[in-house]
Amino acid sequence: MRTARPPRSRGVRFALVGAAIAVAAGLIPGAAVSAATSQAYGHGPKPTVVLVHGAWADGSSWNGVVSRLQRDGYTVDVPPNPLRGVAGDSAYLASYLKTVPGPIVLVGHSYGGFVITNAATGNTNVKALVYVDAYIPAQGDTLNGLTTQFPGSQVTPDALTFVPSADGVVDAYITPAQFRSILANDLSAAQAAELAAIQRPIAASALGEPSGAPAWSGIPSWDVIGTADHALPAAAQESMAKRAGSTVTEINASHLSMISHPGTVQYVIEEAAHHTS
Repeated sequence: MRTARPPRSRGVRFALVGAAIAVAAGLIPGAAVSAATSQAYGHGPKPTVVLVHGAWADGSSWNGVVSRLQRDGYTVDVPPNPLRGVAGDSAYLASYLKTVPGPIVLVGHSYGGFVITNAATGNTNVKALVYVDAYIPAQGDTLNGLTTQFPGSQVTPDALTFVPSADGVVDAYITPAQFRSILANDLSAAQAAELAAIQRPIAASALGEPSGAPAWSGIPSWDVIGTADHALPAAAQESMAKRAGSTVTEINASHLSMISHPGTVQYVIEEAAHHTS
């Protein structure tokens, strides 16, 4: 299903802000604000939003989305993604999710889509999955296989720098000179250079590691697709979203749409959150 998402409803935001001002002025009790907030967002408890970053990034890539969600009253967690491999990274996230009480909206960017797809399996607290320029793998799928399934990805061996470590793991980095073209083509040159400098590598072995049973087969999903994505072609994202039955939002954005269009990503996450209550 494909939808065009407007900016977040200003009516709800203004209602909540107005209620907060009234409390500060002593015009209405705080309990009334809680009731108003519950009515605006549904009848159940607000879910915790857990954001999972992808390869060649860290949790700071979500900063613009985090601040917006927090302003709307959401608890937001951004656990580190180890980037060591599908099975290990997913097991770590699954353990982390067990510490989060109540309903969860689980969000993954890029390779983080692999991790949330596997980590959420069997966790009944995860009520919605949101994919942002992300892989939505089926069982047996690999990063390499999905990336090359459709033409257009600039993530080629020539775009990667491989660095062996003492423990035998080989790390893969995006070559800084190609970072902007591949991942950040709608960001400024200065911002792309900064992101290239602080990128976290992914273990090269993760690129060929198969995914397990997908959580999206039993959990509703939403998908933000950047149509100007040079890392994971939009056609590949659309194919995976269709297979998973995701509600799709397309935007003219690079692979890092949560940085260039944080408001749209926030809106889709909150739409998913509304369906948890």
